[in-house]
Amino acid sequence: MKILIIGAGQVGYFLCDRLSREGHAVTLIDQAEEAIERAQDRLNVLGVCGNGASAEILEQAGIKETEIFIAVTNMDEVNILACLLAREYQVKTRVARTKSIEYTGSKAILSKEKLGIDLLINPEDAVAEELFKLACTSRAFDVAEFVEGQIHFQGFRITPESPICNLTLAELGELRGIYRFVVVAINRGRKTIIPRGEDCLQAGDRIYIFAHQDELPAINYMLQSKQKKSKSTHRAFVLGGNRIGMQIAQNMEQQNLSIKLIEKNEERCYKLAEELNKTVVINAEGLDLQTLLDEGLEDADVFVAVTDNDQTNILTCLLARQHSVRRTLALVSQPELITLATELGIDACVSPRMAAASAILKFVRRGEIISLTAVEDSNSEVLEFEIRQDSGLLAIPLRELHFPRGAIIGAIVRGNSYEIPTGESQLAEGDRVVIFTLPDALQKVERFFS
Repeated sequence: MKILIIGAGQVGYFLCDRLSREGHAVTLIDQAEEAIERAQDRLNVLGVCGNGASAEILEQAGIKETEIFIAVTNMDEVNILACLLAREYQVKTRVARTKSIEYTGSKAILSKEKLGIDLLINPEDAVAEELFKLACTSRAFDVAEFVEGQIHFQGFRITPESPICNLTLAELGELRGIYRFVVVAINRGRKTIIPRGEDCLQAGDRIYIFAHQDELPAINYMLQSKQKKSKSTHRAFVLGGNRIGMQIAQNMEQQNLSIKLIEKNEERCYKLAEELNKTVVINAEGLDLQTLLDEGLEDADVFVAVTDNDQTNILTCLLARQHSVRRTLALVSQPELITLATELGIDACVSPRMAAASAILKFVRRGEIISLTAVEDSNSEVLEFEIRQDSGLLAIPLRELHFPRGAIIGAIVRGNSYEIPTGESQLAEGDRVVIFTLPDALQKVERFFS
């Protein structure tokens, strides 16, 4: 498939990497010559230096043969204009990223339908939702939902005090009668492992599990060390009064949490106070520790930092952790800082880049894929498929289906029932299956279910 991407920033580069690995013919346009050179040196893409909203540059990049057009520069107007040009060239699928609510809000005058854009993605919405879910989850550093929220994908860190530290997967499987979940991946250092029975969980590992929503309270409780059994979240601090911070506070208000939102801009504080009903809005700098302590930081259950500065978010989370805040969450845009932040002890980091990329990849692939989540550290993905009648997979034990190596089926949902699959499990028409897959197995998994 011929794909044209405008913008060599974090989202554009990630999409180039992922889509070119899948065998697509990817062309990248950016005005920065060094960004184009970097992409061409490291990725299997064709680079064109120039303005992506220029018809001349688009023709040079092969717009007439393009099947999918993706505009993800840092300028909304460039992305929208580029998609309008792509429509004139009759490109079948057009995708744009936008940061402004003027284009994505319910009252938007210029909606994606009027602009002729198939997908208009604002990553801030997805980021706010993910941070809210993490704030309400006891110890997970990654969360995603599948099959209309029935199946949850969560990531946990294994500490020396963890009750499952030094257990093999076979030993952990013996708990399945009590706790119905499956470990689908172990992230150890920079390596991601699809585990087998003999693999042993070690301190420092990050594990990813699938579980049904009804099982989560017991599983979350079981995975915590006895010394750190967590209470439910009641008191929250949110640093940053931007759109993300306001959305998180609004969601928390619906859960009847006690929220204090810190924003350094006085004028913005007045606007936030008008929009929020129960949240206490405080005009202060995030690094003004004394003010935070005076406002009760040490009694907070969760601290969420979502300013526009990665370093501020990381530092304030570390300060909050130092003052006994049970859980700290940070918005971090720079990929190289995410690993550093988690190693320093921040419970979870959320990346706008991954939020946008996941939404775009899901839309671009579509077909049999119902839902998709990209995993930050490993380039892995979680996919949800629906089993068709003509799939050739029905009523055959999974052990006989030769499922691709490097991938694992984590859950099978049939109507209102679900199953953690074994080798004897069989698929039926209409089943929804959720799969964790490493990058090398991705295309094989897609072909398996096609």
